[in-house]
Amino acid sequence: MSTAAVTPARTGIVLADLLPASRVRDVALVVGGAALTGVAAQIAVPVPGSPVPVTGQTFAALLVGTSLGAGRGFLSLALYVLAGAVGVPWFAGGASGVAAVSFGYLIGMLLAAAVVGALARRGGDRSVWRTAGTMALGSAVIYAVGVPYLALATGMSVSDAIAAGLVPFLVGDALKAALAMGLLPTAWKLIGK
Repeated sequence: MSTAAVTPARTGIVLADLLPASRVRDVALVVGGAALTGVAAQIAVPVPGSPVPVTGQTFAALLVGTSLGAGRGFLSLALYVLAGAVGVPWFAGGASGVAAVSFGYLIGMLLAAAVVGALARRGGDRSVWRTAGTMALGSAVIYAVGVPYLALATGMSVSDAIAAGLVPFLVGDALKAALAMGLLPTAWKLIGK
């Protein structure tokens, strides 16, 4: 497949599919996506009143999912989560292990990468508004797992977990979505030229 034939309107492919296909490519993309997420997790800002920091890892997880597609995105985040669970210090702030109260968000990111990857394969990253919807759904998946896990891990009520583990992050997630809304459709437009 030549890249000249690729247009932004063409669905069924994700950005990673534009690279020459091989197992080496796929392994490199999966490992690279895990590493990107690990590096982005080191951008961590404490949130007053919350045991969960604002990090770059949610943006990286959604970007990895949309760029690599559902399968490679899921595998990439699975590698990230498994490596961190067994001791690689690349969770937020250099943490590792499964005891963190934020571990549910990591599981949510793994699932969200697959969801946004499937949407990207259907064109969910080709325009600003479609990307906004894709990122919003991905974020919702992360919170759907992370907030209940936070409540269980800390003994918080559901309303307290929402107040500490969802509400303070909405503005940051909107900014991350805006960044993705600029990056992904622009990448497709540049490829189409």
